[in-house]
Amino acid sequence: MKTKAIRLYGKKDLRLEEFELPQIKDNEILAKVISDSLCMSSYKASTQGTDHKRIPNDVAQNPIIIGHEFAGELVEVGTKWAHKFKVGDKFSIQPALNYEAGPVGVLSAPGYSYQYIGGDATYVIIPNEVMEKDCLLAYHGEGFYPASLAEPLSCVIGAMHANYHLSPGSYVHKMEIVDRGKMAILAGVGPMGLAAINYVLHRDDRRPALCVVTDVDQTRLDRAASLYTVQFAASRGIELLYVNTAKMQNPVEELKAITYGEGFNDVFVFAPVKPVVEQADAILGFDGCLNFFAGPGDPNFSATFNFYNVHYGYTHVAGTSGGNNDDMVEALMMMSKGLDPAGLITHIGGLNSVIEATNHLPEIPGGKKLIYTHVEMPLTPISDFAKLGESNAIYKTLAEICDKNMGLWSVEAESYLLANADKL
Repeated sequence: MKTKAIRLYGKKDLRLEEFELPQIKDNEILAKVISDSLCMSSYKASTQGTDHKRIPNDVAQNPIIIGHEFAGELVEVGTKWAHKFKVGDKFSIQPALNYEAGPVGVLSAPGYSYQYIGGDATYVIIPNEVMEKDCLLAYHGEGFYPASLAEPLSCVIGAMHANYHLSPGSYVHKMEIVDRGKMAILAGVGPMGLAAINYVLHRDDRRPALCVVTDVDQTRLDRAASLYTVQFAASRGIELLYVNTAKMQNPVEELKAITYGEGFNDVFVFAPVKPVVEQADAILGFDGCLNFFAGPGDPNFSATFNFYNVHYGYTHVAGTSGGNNDDMVEALMMMSKGLDPAGLITHIGGLNSVIEATNHLPEIPGGKKLIYTHVEMPLTPISDFAKLGESNAIYKTLAEICDKNMGLWSVEAESYLLANADKL
């Protein structure tokens, strides 16, 4: 079986290549990848090369396939796994296989560490350890893009679960956000911030009474407010506020004033920016938990933290680097119950667009960039479909479908693209 894939050979050395996959072993599975959403982590992997904790040292000789937010269909199932999976099953993958040193890298994971599995490919071989660790997950919903976005949603879910609070007079930590508490999501209208808002609004087990979302980009704030409305939040018992801190004279004082001076129970930081981290620290209330979600590229990144409040106000910090299996299962379950991640997606492209997009991801505005690996298509903003449709019938129809869905991507749009776009 031949595959086409984006392979990493070293720093910023990505290549689109066609090569032969070996015959699968009895404990492996051959899969067809349909979609992959690009992640800033792939940009970091490309930029850092072998300096990255998940990239093997020998990629120059044994290149790896990039991409880890992917979904598709099973094509051939080895006998060891025939009792659990069958040909035609749709799947998603939890890429964080290892939290300690593994056989192929420091923190081995599909999309970083393997020669024959990664999201930016047409066909891949799923190795035995993925199934052994229950990281191959069935997807029973419509389309494929929700399963691709289950991985970033699982990261947000993991962050919420990782927050913790104290039981006064004891040393017991109560895991999770404060139910009916006060939450702030700072730098919160990028792709992952939007995922966090979407998750908060759709949770049934616990949710804040107040959720304040901040950013300094009014256009992005307005888009977030149109996707995840104040009215819908109110129907879920949440007071949702979108705040542009660039328009505030004293953001800390004005944000704390929203809580009547008490501060916030849970503060999430979605950008690795020193002033944002310090602002988060300053708005924590008693027993407040700061979750540093955004992974910095600089290994020396730091910010000041008020240790007077640590001692007397019991403030503290949490952080995660991805979700786990349970978080992925929860993400897929919530999607099956109606959580649609389409609001995160702003660009659509084919496998041919991955190299340029990955190596310049921080410079490309908007949200998630969704790749269809069997399609040849430049990375294109959904907002440009109508203009391009003046001379291209496929873009014209895609624009019409997206317009019916508030300008968002959808299963209908995906199905049309897969049936009509140029094949790679």
